Amino acid sequence: MRPFIHEDFLLESKTASRLYHEYAELMPIYDYHCHLPVKQIAEDSCFDNLTAAWLRGDHYKWRAMRTNGIPEERITGSASDYEKFAAWAQTVPYTLRNPLYHWTHLELKRYFGIDMLLGPSTGERIYEACSELLKTPEFSVRNLLRKMNVRLVCTTEDPVDSLEMHQQIRRDGFEIFVHTAWRPDKALQAENPAFLNSWLDRLEAAAGMSIRSYSDLLEALQKRHDEFAANGCRLSDYGLETVYAAECTPSQAEAAFAKLRAGQPLTQSECLQYKSALLYELAAMDARAGWVLQLHLGALRNTNSKILKQLGADSGCDSIGDFDMARPLAAFLDRLNRQDLLPKTILYNLNPRDNELMATMIGNFQDGSYPGKLQYGAAWWFLDQKDGIERQLEALSNMGLMSRFVGMLTDSRSFLSFPRHEYFRRILCNVIAADVEQGLLPPDFDWLGQVIGDICFHNACRYFGMECSI
Repeated sequence: MRPFIHEDFLLESKTASRLYHEYAELMPIYDYHCHLPVKQIAEDSCFDNLTAAWLRGDHYKWRAMRTNGIPEERITGSASDYEKFAAWAQTVPYTLRNPLYHWTHLELKRYFGIDMLLGPSTGERIYEACSELLKTPEFSVRNLLRKMNVRLVCTTEDPVDSLEMHQQIRRDGFEIFVHTAWRPDKALQAENPAFLNSWLDRLEAAAGMSIRSYSDLLEALQKRHDEFAANGCRLSDYGLETVYAAECTPSQAEAAFAKLRAGQPLTQSECLQYKSALLYELAAMDARAGWVLQLHLGALRNTNSKILKQLGADSGCDSIGDFDMARPLAAFLDRLNRQDLLPKTILYNLNPRDNELMATMIGNFQDGSYPGKLQYGAAWWFLDQKDGIERQLEALSNMGLMSRFVGMLTDSRSFLSFPRHEYFRRILCNVIAADVEQGLLPPDFDWLGQVIGDICFHNACRYFGMECSI
């Protein structure tokens, strides 16, 4: 009997199989956005067991387990690692038609060579076999990256974070390039003065200066931006509900910041003005440095206050939001463009209603200076499943140039998530092959293979400009 994960898994035609195996499968992985802990890469850590590598921090799995009736004690609580894994094994058969079912079995196959389907009857055997391997040097985090033919990963750091671990990786001469992305979201948390002031105190220490005014804040952020650039950073990332684009004079920004630094709450109007002014300045920093600006838009975060208090953010209680998107986004991009400060930009949406909005918005500001200067980013978070990936590719194809797309990313905290690139590549090959089968594209495999190779790897290499041999 053929295993579930076989060589033509997800591939729906001979044409799709040929495109995948002759072109997509051969491409290295260029993962330009993830949340891997860089300290583990610097230390080349090993994991104690499969739960440590696979379940800790994975809020996708936590949501599924809660939905399956698993108590929190066996998800994030005091239960043993094996008990938590057994709860996940109990849940997996119920994830049918959820991408977790595919990802789970792809990961077991690609990293550990396991063809067994995970469930209550196989969980113990799989746990013991994988845990024993993960303890060995051959399954250290650097070797996990090597197993997946990763060429580059880009972690995510806050402006207050030290870049010491990135420096250590470079000193080690690790052949896989590990870069950082600048994530200054916390500077925009104007709704919570106490939180913002605590973060500003840390920024003072990182920048080595006092921050008493809005102009001080910009100076401190610029100092840290320069430090990130000196350490090879070439892109930023923002996770926002929507883009902030209200009019704000310098004096209004200074006044709003003074209230915040004094611990006073802002009015809704003042809050929007402050965030609009600062987001523009941060994007302008990216433009002047030649960086790529990434905007992840549309998540309604931390909706469950009980879980937030118990576990903190990123605990599986976020959802798709329905925020006003088009007008503020257009105004923000237009202001940067008028000042010749619009950097290369990638837009990601979480609400699928915004697919065509994003795909058409990028066309408004392409200027011929670089192929695909503005990008409609890969299907993100709740959309990075088969249907969401197909719909993103269709919108981009219909409204723009899919051939210039910079491709997939994991957006993951797990070193076992890199088969998501394979998942995307198989779906991509299906989409193109279906057009060939219907006579909508000619069966020119050299040309189609070049386009697939570009989307899977080469476009991103060229677009980001980070050190990475092609």
